[in-house]
Formats: sequence, C-alpha cells, structure tokens
Amino acid sequence: MERRICEAVYESVMSQRLTPGTKLPEAAICELFGVPRSVARKALQRLAHEHVVDLHHNRGAVVAEPTPEDTRQIFQARRALEAALVPLAAARATKTDYASLRKQLREEHALLHRAGQPAWARQASAFHLRLGELSGNAILQGYLAELVSRCSLIVALYEPPGNAACEHGEHVQIVDLMESGAVAEAVKINDNHLVDLERRISLERPQPAQTLAQMLGLA
Repeated sequence: MERRICEAVYESVMSQRLTPGTKLPEAAICELFGVPRSVARKALQRLAHEHVVDLHHNRGAVVAEPTPEDTRQIFQARRALEAALVPLAAARATKTDYASLRKQLREEHALLHRAGQPAWARQASAFHLRLGELSGNAILQGYLAELVSRCSLIVALYEPPGNAACEHGEHVQIVDLMESGAVAEAVKINDNHLVDLERRISLERPQPAQTLAQMLGLA
C-alpha cells in the first residue's frame, strides 16, 4: 500500500492534478487509501526523500514548491553534468548503442500525441538517463538520476503543456550530432535544450477548486 500511495501522488503531480503547496494530511491519506497512519507516514517520508513532497513540522506534508533559486541551481547543475556526460557517451557509444537510442526515440515519438504527461515525462527523462549510462561513469550517472528526477518534478509542476514535440526534435538532433562526430555541437544543442526547458517554467499557477480525492484520481 505504501507503494500505491507513492505512485498515486507521483502520477497526480506529473499529470498536474496535484499542484504545488497542496496539503497531504496523514488523516486524509489514511481515509482515501484505507491504511493505518504508519503506512501513510512511511509513504510521505519516501516521497519527501524523492523531493516530491515537503514535510513541515507544523503544516505536515505538502506537494513540493521549488523556489526560483532551487530551480536555477538544479538546472545549472544538470547542464554542467550533461556537458561532461555527452562527450563521454559519444566516445563509448557503438553502432548498437546508436541503434538502441534511435529505437528509444521512435518510442518517444509514438508517445507525443497518444500518451499523458506522466508517460511522456518518463520517456523524455529516459533519453537523458540513457546518455548517462553510455558515459560509463556510475558516479556521474547517479548524480544525473537525481537531477533528472528533480527537473522532471519542476517541469511537471510548472511547465505549460504543448512543448513535447520541440523536446523530441532536440533529442533527435543530439543523437544525430553525436553519431556524426560533432560532439561539441551536440553538447551545445543539449545545453540549449535544457536552457529552453528552464525558461518555459512559470512558477505562478492558480490553485484548482478540487478535493484531494479528485486530484489523486480517486473520485
């Protein structure tokens, strides 16, 4: 049940149903999912560890509210890390690896118009994580996984919909450039890709008039 709660909250955040600052009272979680407080508390602690919710001593759990400075630092760190990872990945990637990347991009394209935000976000993130794997550096790959996760959350919370096609096209460009040996240009396109993603984020959003059950897709 702990996993079910975490998945429901995560999916609702990624679908933009749960908005920043929404309260997630333990009592309400217990009632909605039919679990004891100990299970609800563990689920909220796990979500806090993954930066999906913030735990406050007086307010309890609320959906995370990344600040402009949080956003700037997270994207800055990710751009610096991927600028190092792309050349490492290009140096190690084989024809088989590129074929696998292109298969992944075809799957990404297929999700553009027929999948919801959570499925698209996972697939788009998977592209960058795959580049991290190809780098062969497990330490950098671990840092990337955390940064991609936190960026995905910020994008889900604050980015207006309708930019998936642009992001997919940039992924294709990056792979084309890497495979052709234009690694410096691939790094530049990837950096611009992340800069554009950050620029599209708007930290202002009206709160929808919905119950917690509706936002969690349980009503």
